[in-house]
Amino acid sequence: QVQLVESGGGLVQAGGSLRLSCAASGIIFRVNAMGWYRQAPGKQRELVATITSAGSTNYVDSVKGRFTISRDSAKNTVYLQMNSLKPDDTAVYYCNADVYTVIAVRRDCWGQGTQVTVSS
Repeated sequence: QVQLVESGGGLVQAGGSLRLSCAASGIIFRVNAMGWYRQAPGKQRELVATITSAGSTNYVDSVKGRFTISRDSAKNTVYLQMNSLKPDDTAVYYCNADVYTVIAVRRDCWGQGTQVTVSS
């Protein structure tokens, strides 16, 4: 089994910064991509940022220029650096990993979520 452990959430003031971390553990043959999603109360979960094994990144428009996703392949860890935080960024942030556990078994794995609260 593959497990994702997230950390780095918390309470910050508007304009502040946080860095989220997500470490994948277990039997992983290959990581295809990792990403961050978020869900605010009463809203659907949205994709925030993704990064592929080749290093290609993608961001939702609302965070472009403020958030940066990165990955340490040797540690199977993905990060989300969040700068210039806004109250609208308040949500539970979830880590996602698209992996092959063995050569022919592909899995989509999720972390438990970490709360990010931005005060005005």
